[in-house]
Amino acid sequence: MATRKEIKQDAVARVRDERAAKHARRDELKAMTPEDRKVAQAADKHGAREAKKAAKESRAEERTVMNRAQRREAKRRERVYRKVKHRPRRAIGWGVAAAAGVGVVALAAPYVSAISTVASLSFDDDTAAAQAARDNAAVVAEQVSDEGMVLLKNEGDALPLTSEKLNVFSFASFNLALGGGGSGGSNTADALTLYQALEQGGIAYNESLYATMEEAGAEHTVGSSNAFVQIAEAILAQGEGEPAPDYLTDEVLAQADEYADTSLVVIGNAGTEGSDFTQDQLTLSAEQRALLDKVTSISDDVILVVNSGNQMELGFLDEYPEITGVVWMGTPGPQGAESLVKTLTGEVNPSGRLTDTYAYDVMSAPAVENFGDYNYTNAKRAFIDYEEGIYVGYRYYETRYLGDEAGYEAAVQFPFGFGLSYTDFAWDVAEPVVTDETVSIDVTVTNTGDVAGKDVVQGYFAAPYTEGGIEKSAIELGGYAKTSELAPGASETVTLSWDVQDMSSWDTEAGRYVLDAGAYEISVGTDVHTPVASFDHDLVDTVVYTADADTGTEYASLFDYVEGDLTFLSRNDWEGTYPTTPDGTETASDELLALMDPELVPAEGDAPTYGADNGLVLEDLVGLDYDDPQWDAFLDQLTMDEQVELFTNGAYITREIERLGIPSMVMLDSPAGLNSLFSALNAAAYPTEIVIASTWNDELAYAVGESVAAEAEVYGVDVWYAPGMNLHRSALGGRDFEYFSEDPLLSGKMGAGMIAGAEENGLPTTMKHFALNEQEANARSGVNVFASEQAMRELYLAPFEISVKEGGASGAMSSFINIGGKWAGGNEELLVDVLRGEWGFEGFVSTDAVLGGWMDPVQAALHGNDLMLGVLPTAGDPVMDALEADPVGVGNGLRDRVHAVLFTVAKTNAVG
Repeated sequence: MATRKEIKQDAVARVRDERAAKHARRDELKAMTPEDRKVAQAADKHGAREAKKAAKESRAEERTVMNRAQRREAKRRERVYRKVKHRPRRAIGWGVAAAAGVGVVALAAPYVSAISTVASLSFDDDTAAAQAARDNAAVVAEQVSDEGMVLLKNEGDALPLTSEKLNVFSFASFNLALGGGGSGGSNTADALTLYQALEQGGIAYNESLYATMEEAGAEHTVGSSNAFVQIAEAILAQGEGEPAPDYLTDEVLAQADEYADTSLVVIGNAGTEGSDFTQDQLTLSAEQRALLDKVTSISDDVILVVNSGNQMELGFLDEYPEITGVVWMGTPGPQGAESLVKTLTGEVNPSGRLTDTYAYDVMSAPAVENFGDYNYTNAKRAFIDYEEGIYVGYRYYETRYLGDEAGYEAAVQFPFGFGLSYTDFAWDVAEPVVTDETVSIDVTVTNTGDVAGKDVVQGYFAAPYTEGGIEKSAIELGGYAKTSELAPGASETVTLSWDVQDMSSWDTEAGRYVLDAGAYEISVGTDVHTPVASFDHDLVDTVVYTADADTGTEYASLFDYVEGDLTFLSRNDWEGTYPTTPDGTETASDELLALMDPELVPAEGDAPTYGADNGLVLEDLVGLDYDDPQWDAFLDQLTMDEQVELFTNGAYITREIERLGIPSMVMLDSPAGLNSLFSALNAAAYPTEIVIASTWNDELAYAVGESVAAEAEVYGVDVWYAPGMNLHRSALGGRDFEYFSEDPLLSGKMGAGMIAGAEENGLPTTMKHFALNEQEANARSGVNVFASEQAMRELYLAPFEISVKEGGASGAMSSFINIGGKWAGGNEELLVDVLRGEWGFEGFVSTDAVLGGWMDPVQAALHGNDLMLGVLPTAGDPVMDALEADPVGVGNGLRDRVHAVLFTVAKTNAVG
């Protein structure tokens, strides 16, 4: 079998040869006449398609005579080849962005006023009230990081520690990754180091070993809290990692062997906005493996700490029986080191559960086949095809290996929802109560162990599947509940419930949700793959849901253009429908090009009224419904210029209009704590969203939102750009730390909790990034994303829907993404038909940072995006031109946008 290095060398050589041939062909074509060139290009395109088809058939035929090891190597060769060919050039990309930034500065003279407005934001964070809010936040953050720790392995009760002495190895132990980078980052500069937390927890670490690592170059560094600096630091840190453990000489190891019986090693990584991960970054490096070889040579009890917001490949645990304990800590915020030590010592009994599937091979997920950097040949635009359909995360593994337990065990190391405890629990599961509307299950949980602890009860359902029918996962999360802390012998009854409609599936052809007749399995389990009790429920007649139960809006299929001509993965034919990697010959059709560059068609009707004198100020409208007639009278008073100003200048602070009593509204990131990109702010930091979700505790999610709202009130912040609601489509997503889970229900419930906690305490939120923003590569250049409408509705839009209906979200942030060619911020089907129509959303939508021409303010005004998050005032002129060309359509659209913004302003603490 070839080594990884040999496989990569072969791939590099193959790509080099292909590029040389491509350049040679380009020269040949250049030398032809235009007529001959056109004929030759058409022939090349046809030949490429035929070659691709033949290659696919050849590979399929070859696989039939390969053994398992050969198939695995062949698959790995193809993956490495694709990675080499299409790897995102993140450092180059951000280098270009930096160069562009220099250019912006040079051209910024006309925009000094706009820039200074944002830069002049200041916050009164040096008061007793501010300190009290931060002190409360620290308590909440620690509660979350305590409950977010996940115990993955505990052989022979290796944990909690029985000794008060510990060897701590690894350079990574000097700088725990407590958060991510970018707008989702936070300030963790004052956090305790792991070594300080050990001392605080009464655990003595090997100071001689510590000194040895220091002499070898290990040091604690304090990162910046500024998003831009965090991104730059992440780029500069590429290639850094655990060094070869040459410093661990025989003498050093002998001293460690004598010092303590137990050793601890930290591995991990930190994601950041603007870049994604490669498989190598999520796999144990050669240096880390060498470190484990040395540590396990002198210690039979090794505790491994997984300090990562992304799934890592942990198959090496099977190779090291000496690793007896494994704790996943994620990126746990400023109290993370303390929570980790409390978990190690037993002061905290771990009760977290994984929010993602941990596969042995992160590249075995079908989504990774077209995750990366792919571009059209005839347009300066990248694209991503979500060809995996609904089979994301456990929905793929549980369905693909249904009835094949050996295959499942070879593919999945830790299932979704997995997590151990220091105690044992017994469940008494009552028969489910199923009505026409709801499913309800009572579960009595008893602590049968020796120490107090919390348990998580997970409810699942399996819907009947017909070959060739609507795609369905073999199992889906229906509900969950977390117990309070139960003393040994204590019991508690929790109730899981969900709507029967939640078990239906979207039928794109019919434009309806369909609950098929047949046998349903309802189960409760400790994770998605380990049921404790299962029950059958027979549905005699198929039920068709034609309208939204909350709003009464009739359903319809709206996103046929997003599906394109793709073939989506089907459980009826795994091999024949498995996603394929783009080969570099893809072109954008004329229809797609038209969607990417929409024309303005003037509307007929009446233009809105401007500049009326109705004697109203915004305070007069506080508490009124969105559609109250007083709003029309108030909006009539605004001039056209004032409306354009409000709409186009929405970066971090909105425009004040003093004559109408309209105050400015201050808006800040991030989901892990308030974070000002352009000015100083001493605010609290919280665990990242993946750790919040790992608690499986809705009340803690609420507490985070409530705590941020208390801080915001003290600092004068009116809107919170949070939470992040995108899914972990694969393990490679650079911002997975900033999102909750691979599962839409868990994501939606956690998001709704954070939103409700903030909104009910006076802080509007903007759930983000709406929608399909699961990859960082090319996101900031208007990447086209294609997906099935079923996957969109059941997976990617579902968390946002839950956040609107259960969390009461009053804001949203549209994504950079071109959904099927239409920019999300100018997508009527997304922002008007679904968000406001089906879901009944009453609030405002902001863009993400305006970074390019595809983020068209005119389309935003027409189709439901209420604020342009542009630091530079580049949107005003296009909107004024559009108003002149289409005073009715753009005028009324702009009025609607301003209405939504002012309705939100009237709900904030800024008014009154």
